[in-house]
Amino acid sequence: MNMPRSLQRTTLAAVFGLAAATASLRAAAHDFWVQPFKFWIAPNTSVMTTLQVGHGEFRQRWTADAGRVVRFNSVGPSGAITDHLRELRVGSMNQDHMIAFGGPGTHVLALQTSYAESTLPGIRFTDYLKQEGLTPALLLRKQTHTEDQPGREIYSRRAKALVQVGPATDAPQPWVTRPVGLSLEIVPEVNPYALGAGQDLPVRVLLDGRPLPGATVMLNNLQFDGRPLQTVLTDVAGRAVFRFPRTGAWQLNVLWTRALKGNPKADFDTTFSSLTLGFSPAVAH
Repeated sequence: MNMPRSLQRTTLAAVFGLAAATASLRAAAHDFWVQPFKFWIAPNTSVMTTLQVGHGEFRQRWTADAGRVVRFNSVGPSGAITDHLRELRVGSMNQDHMIAFGGPGTHVLALQTSYAESTLPGIRFTDYLKQEGLTPALLLRKQTHTEDQPGREIYSRRAKALVQVGPATDAPQPWVTRPVGLSLEIVPEVNPYALGAGQDLPVRVLLDGRPLPGATVMLNNLQFDGRPLQTVLTDVAGRAVFRFPRTGAWQLNVLWTRALKGNPKADFDTTFSSLTLGFSPAVAH
């Protein structure tokens, strides 16, 4: 059966529009992280840093308005907090930010964004909740018989990165294993850069400063991030344990959503959070 050209154009536009929307969804609904060009640098040098979103073939630079970033700072060995917010230039041609570090040690970068809104058709929202392990939201929609209704959420992002300045040491660096105050945060229980070969990395997931049980934490190799290398559910203490080689660049990510009441724009408040780290070739085992 021949289709009128006007209808063909409308159909093709719908198909391409759906494909673009799907790609946009995949990029927006998944991983977000701070990506230093190098995770190990020499003292008193700078490193280029970008913000990345998505994963696999949908991975891209985050090009949202820099005004969406409400916190971007670092904590170093002295315990001093350095604010980098005013220097951030999201989506520039060559770099988002050049960060200068001082003395040796592990430095913790922390970033937080403001809220954005998202609405998905009921089936796609259910698939998204299943894929990300957001069981409480799935159960609530089932109990309230709203599974077929569009999924309306506000979402925001949190991200941390560990940058090693100079050689790693076994000396205690408590600022690395303490929370920096993000509402959803992955906190290593030991400094990853002090781990020996074959040692596990235990982390805690905190929601508003308290352990979060039942959260899905994914480990991604940032060089091959099409699918997670490990997926671990946090225990009653909000704890998850991972093992990976001391080579390459890695990302841990988690997200959580809470039901909203009385909000005219959204039914859920979703937070994405990540922790990135990487190893110098000199320390590979």
